[in-house]
Amino acid sequence: MPREIVSEREKRLPKLTIGKLLKIAKEDKNIISLGPGEPDFVAPEHIREAAKQALDKGCTHYSPVSGRADLKEKITEKLEKENGISVEPEQVVVTAGSTEAIMLALMCVTDPGDGVIIPDPGFLAYRPCVEILNGMPLILDLKEEEGFQIAKEDLERTILPEKTKAIIINTPGNPTGVVFSRKTLEEIADFAVEYDLLIISDEAYEKFVYDEAKHISIGSLNGMGSRVLTLQSFSKSYAMPGFRLGYAAGPKEVINGMKKLHIFSSVCAPTISQIAGLHALSGNQKCVEEMRKEYDRRRKMIVKRVNEIDGFSCVKPEGAFYVFPNIKDFGLSSYEFAEKLLKEAKVAVVPGTEFGRNGEGFVRLSYATAYEKIEEAADRIERWVKGFNI
Repeated sequence: MPREIVSEREKRLPKLTIGKLLKIAKEDKNIISLGPGEPDFVAPEHIREAAKQALDKGCTHYSPVSGRADLKEKITEKLEKENGISVEPEQVVVTAGSTEAIMLALMCVTDPGDGVIIPDPGFLAYRPCVEILNGMPLILDLKEEEGFQIAKEDLERTILPEKTKAIIINTPGNPTGVVFSRKTLEEIADFAVEYDLLIISDEAYEKFVYDEAKHISIGSLNGMGSRVLTLQSFSKSYAMPGFRLGYAAGPKEVINGMKKLHIFSSVCAPTISQIAGLHALSGNQKCVEEMRKEYDRRRKMIVKRVNEIDGFSCVKPEGAFYVFPNIKDFGLSSYEFAEKLLKEAKVAVVPGTEFGRNGEGFVRLSYATAYEKIEEAADRIERWVKGFNI
């Protein structure tokens, strides 16, 4: 090759280790993986059947750029009923998963040099998406001692008032499992109004909350409809990650910009997936509650087991399907810990540093894995720790 053709943008993307560790876990059948960020359930039968019927009817063509009209109408009904968010169908764009929605939203509102506040630890795509667009990620430190909630004083320390355009929030959160309280959301809302920011609210895990926690969409708070872009997904709620289906709802000018950009990305979300999504929203929701109950059963067990193991301490998550234990007592980096656990105990976990600098000293364990496998993984970790000199 006569010259370097790979862009500096690509070279500067973070070199994540999750792929390497999960590849090893996939190849070694003796390894129990607590790494996956996707449901271990299969999409419910009525959803799969809708997709099959759509194929048989020849529904293999493009959909409208913003999404099928019937699906967008159903999404607006769902948002009104479940989230307290009032939007018209033209304020919705259906995307190829909510990760595409994140990228389209940032492309729409971020110019080079613009600041975007992102949570840390937080979903591993946020920072790279900002950096790909030559934006400036402004790191919002989430602290274990504060339950990984967002504090207004931390927001004040993070913002660059003349440069910041948006803030990304994620509740229920990945990797921490935090569910933001109404008080937290009200403080974020006040902050956004004060500094004239767009809030991009990632609510992919909205259906999976536990105990007394309640999921509240920040877009439902009084006066916030004009400055909140709500992102939701079918991947988690309906065990449909392979369908690649999500959506964004919010201010018309942002949605219109996302529609224009959509033509140059994926054109539209998969038609068959949109038909399946329509049936997911229209059908009996008992399947979602059954998954939530099973996740809750696993959550209670894994939190108890983890906190009983020397060297681990874990804030009890109220949402999503992850625990994020502190492993600093082992004197290893998050990656070193995950690598040793994989090789010596045959258990795969994700280093906390995959989710930002504040993830150092933590690992993420997913309980989107069969109950019996989680039990065995906990047994293996416990035996391994007994042979480790902390």
